[in-house]
Amino acid sequence: MSMAIAKSVLQALMVVLLMTVIVFFGLHMIGNPVDILIGQDVDQVDRLRIIKELGLDQPVWRQYLSFLNGALHGNLGNSFVYNAPAILLIFQRLPATLELAFAALILALAVGIPLGLLAGLKPDHPFSRLVMTSSILGFSLPTFWIGLMLIMAFSVSLGWLPSGGRGQTGELFGVQWSWLTADGWRHMILPAINLSLFKISLVIRLTRANVREVLPLDFVKFARAKGLSRSRVVLMYVLRNTLIPLVTVVGLEFGSTIAFAVVTESIFAWPGAGKLILDSINALDRPVIVAYLMVIVCMFVFINLVVDVLYKILDPRVRVEAKA
Repeated sequence: MSMAIAKSVLQALMVVLLMTVIVFFGLHMIGNPVDILIGQDVDQVDRLRIIKELGLDQPVWRQYLSFLNGALHGNLGNSFVYNAPAILLIFQRLPATLELAFAALILALAVGIPLGLLAGLKPDHPFSRLVMTSSILGFSLPTFWIGLMLIMAFSVSLGWLPSGGRGQTGELFGVQWSWLTADGWRHMILPAINLSLFKISLVIRLTRANVREVLPLDFVKFARAKGLSRSRVVLMYVLRNTLIPLVTVVGLEFGSTIAFAVVTESIFAWPGAGKLILDSINALDRPVIVAYLMVIVCMFVFINLVVDVLYKILDPRVRVEAKA
């Protein structure tokens, strides 16, 4: 078991290293941040001085080696725009993205699992057909369009919810959180719904497919033959086995929710890491871009590890195979 963990950690380190190579050298091919950061009215002497201060006068390979040396000591470089440690900027914005992603994931599970379970148990019911038809819209409609429609409906027309911003926050463990205040919840509702619609559709269809697959199996028939109530059979046998493949997919989707929350954060002016990376891309702020991607890759690796552990807990067959 320890060898498997060590192998996974080594693979994760190789993935992170390869990512830094691709991103670092790729960023040097798409533009020069000097043209954006330094105005046209700066004379040549000041221009050369600024380039040297930013370390952009060195060859690309030397800049990369300097970056790796700093990364080993926890320093991912200073932002060109904010003149602050890039990793600090990421961690300052990351809580806002995390709480939005968690809210979207909880909403997806709370809505998707019951509707998918109902659609799987009663596939011919008119409501089940309506649920499955509606789930197609979650895959088809673009996120930016849904976000704009939510703002038009609930903010502009009805005036029920704010159209953007994070609202009032509360402090916990030295971090500001929106879910600690009522105003923060009001600001979180629309972006969380917008970010969760695709996930709701995915959970509905996965749950229904898994329920239809589990229902005809022998252990479900034996449970019914033992005289167990329908609700117990569904909860103890059908739903538990349905969650096994669902955990894997939802775990990976949570990582993608964090990584691709850029559109939602931009539409609703949510001050998260996605908004920061979008601004950094526009300014070609290389240290922030690389630091953000490293954080996201590390989070994906951690999520994969958690998914593997949960998979072993939920599926006894995996534990038996591991012991064998």
